[in-house]
Amino acid sequence: MENSTPSFISPQISSEDLKLETPLKLGVLASGSGTNFEAIAKAIHQEKLNATIPLVIYNNPQAKVKEKAAAFKIESKLLNHRQFKRREDLDQAIVDLFKSYQVDWVIMAGWMRIVTPILLEAFPNHVINIHPSLLPSFKGIKAIEQALEAGVKITGCTVHLASLEVDSGPILLQAAVPILANDTLETLHARIQIQEHKIFPLAIALAAKLYP
Repeated sequence: MENSTPSFISPQISSEDLKLETPLKLGVLASGSGTNFEAIAKAIHQEKLNATIPLVIYNNPQAKVKEKAAAFKIESKLLNHRQFKRREDLDQAIVDLFKSYQVDWVIMAGWMRIVTPILLEAFPNHVINIHPSLLPSFKGIKAIEQALEAGVKITGCTVHLASLEVDSGPILLQAAVPILANDTLETLHARIQIQEHKIFPLAIALAAKLYP
């Protein structure tokens, strides 16, 4: 893995540029390993992001994010999507939980479920998603595979406000990652993740400035 491969983040801002006077209350949604959650939690611990995480919700019983949340002494709850008849029912359960914890921002940190108006209307302009491509290119699943198959020379990651259209909504922050001649899915994914972990906390602070 070539961690030193140059990257470009736009807009070029730092945590120093985005100091927040009032701490944000973040409700995190995650489906898998929780590495983006971990990056956000570390940024909070290092005082680079003025926020707390009252609750992490995960939908996959095997999701490793549960253990990562426990390591930060953050509460987590399972809402198994298979136990809900409709997407709207799942989203209503999410809204009810987050509201009970007084969450004001919803952070989709690898949340592999399509959201509905139930969630978006409960937190207007306060639901943030991350996607492993330079949107609007390569929306949907297998975005990194799409980039490799298309033969593009640059891809990256995007943090944006969530909307009803999948992987759409106003873009907050992007990081470009060159695709190397010998890249595989695994090597490219690893380098994109490094940039995801850099820009996600910054994008959250930026969103709070832009959409108070």
